[in-house]
Amino acid sequence: MRRVGALVVVAAILLVVLVLTAFGSSPAAVRTALPAPAKRLLPAGPPRPQVIATVGGIRLQLPIPQERVSSVGYHRARAGELALSPVGSRGNRGLLSRAFHRVFGGGGTHGMRWYQLSGGGQGPPTSTLDVGAPAGTDVYSPVDGTIVGLTKYILDGRRYGVRLDIQPADAPSILVSLTRLRLDPALSVGSSLQAGTSKLGTVLDLSTVERQELARYTQDAGNHVSLDARSAANLALP
Repeated sequence: MRRVGALVVVAAILLVVLVLTAFGSSPAAVRTALPAPAKRLLPAGPPRPQVIATVGGIRLQLPIPQERVSSVGYHRARAGELALSPVGSRGNRGLLSRAFHRVFGGGGTHGMRWYQLSGGGQGPPTSTLDVGAPAGTDVYSPVDGTIVGLTKYILDGRRYGVRLDIQPADAPSILVSLTRLRLDPALSVGSSLQAGTSKLGTVLDLSTVERQELARYTQDAGNHVSLDARSAANLALP
């Protein structure tokens, strides 16, 4: 009798399932991957105005369109470079630091999340800013100013693009420099620039040349454009 009862219950369940299948709603459509929207494949255009760091009263604008930024990191530069003040919150703070800021506040709540990277030279921990973006992404001027220097950027004895030195209009005693980019051929020493609108060039692909630490915080090879600042008196230094 117990076996018969169990069979009856199973039969009833199967009958309900068959009825729901026969008279229920039609099966859900199968989802297929679609090509990326055409506008995502087109150039992003200039970035929206956004301060990413400050130094000596200068407000450094984001040089990469927001839609193309993969990650942001800081590391030490060579001795003599100035410390940059990040605008945003650090993403890889230690446990004690997170607890301190949770209790007492601070630590940055606005702006982009950034990461402290290891390596570099003898300068301050935030003396070089790396803004990650895919190779070929357009790079724009972070400040209003004038190009005062164009020199070869050397890595492991080979040239990769240029080091571009900008004298900000609001702080002529400081130079803002960018590296790891292919220069726009329309630019030369003496060219005037406007923050966020003057195109400087494009991000180089250096993934086959070195292991880029920013890749730890991106979904790609970690290509990026680097920014630093120093006294204008050091322009002649290699």
